[in-house]
Amino acid sequence: MQRILELNLHKKWFDMILSGEKKEEYREVKDFWRIRLFKRKKGQENLKPGYLFSHVRFSNGYAKNRRQILVKIHYIELDPQEGYEKWGAIKGEKYYVIKLLDVVSTKNIL
Repeated sequence: MQRILELNLHKKWFDMILSGEKKEEYREVKDFWRIRLFKRKKGQENLKPGYLFSHVRFSNGYAKNRRQILVKIHYIELDPQEGYEKWGAIKGEKYYVIKLLDVVSTKNIL
């Protein structure tokens, strides 16, 4: 059964994931993302992460006919990590890292 995480991306990052160049997506280390990605509240950070999501659907924009790709998730890092600047991370910042595998399907890609 697919458990899909829905995320919106700017065109640059969307295109890099679509081409296979970008293999990680980053989310800020904030309560919002910890709860959304791991269903964890403050004080529960040391629990073994569950694999809540099997795939991520990236959308480029909000229009009805927006471009979308469905990508298999390898895993999501519970412990914040530094990301690659070439993939959108800010040097010295830590992020929750979504490790990506292959694009499974596309929609509205010309």
